[in-house]
Amino acid sequence: MTHRILVVDDDANASRLVKLYLQKDGYSVMVAADGREALEIARDKKPDLIVLDLMMPHVDGLEVCRRLRQESDVPIIMLTARTTDADKLTGLDMGADDYVTKPFSPGELAARVRAVLRRLPGERGPDELRRGDLLLDFRKREAFRHGLPLGLTRAEFRLLGVLATQPGRVFSRDQLIEKALGDDFDGYERTIDAHIRNLRRKLEPDPAHPHYVKTVYGAGYSFTEVTGEES
Repeated sequence: MTHRILVVDDDANASRLVKLYLQKDGYSVMVAADGREALEIARDKKPDLIVLDLMMPHVDGLEVCRRLRQESDVPIIMLTARTTDADKLTGLDMGADDYVTKPFSPGELAARVRAVLRRLPGERGPDELRRGDLLLDFRKREAFRHGLPLGLTRAEFRLLGVLATQPGRVFSRDQLIEKALGDDFDGYERTIDAHIRNLRRKLEPDPAHPHYVKTVYGAGYSFTEVTGEES
């Protein structure tokens, strides 16, 4: 199956170059020049991944990401010219799966696209995993608490899957990057913190006092099984 990629950037030259590189990798590529057009194409064509520039006219990338996350878990790679950790984490907080800082090489972006698409559903493993009142359905890539869907992004689901598979084990950020995001992921460790923060917002009854995903200070994160009575 040929994956369909939507590239969203108001810089026509940048979009054209990215499109050429992705087409060389065998992808079908669509292009949008602003956020409004991006939302229309995403809703109509249902791409498998979106490369989304942050700074755009009409509707900016963060708002596009926010709206898409209300209705879809399509993987999103954010393009940003902002270089501070806070700026990068803002995109992840909105639900982006990864980010690439401008200026970037098209080859680097193509590698990120391949890495994210390799993390789509279909990897080998158990069909389902139950932990207390949680159910993880690996076939559909969905997680449920008390039978209610959590609406996790792919990155959040994979992180939860890695942690819940081995309750009590402490995973360092590097280990979570390797096991959940891929060993060719070349972001930085605080990316994990942003995904964990978003996961807790959806998973935990009280995200400020998490029961499931615990922080082990100086070491990483671990999963604690919670029974119905405790939650």
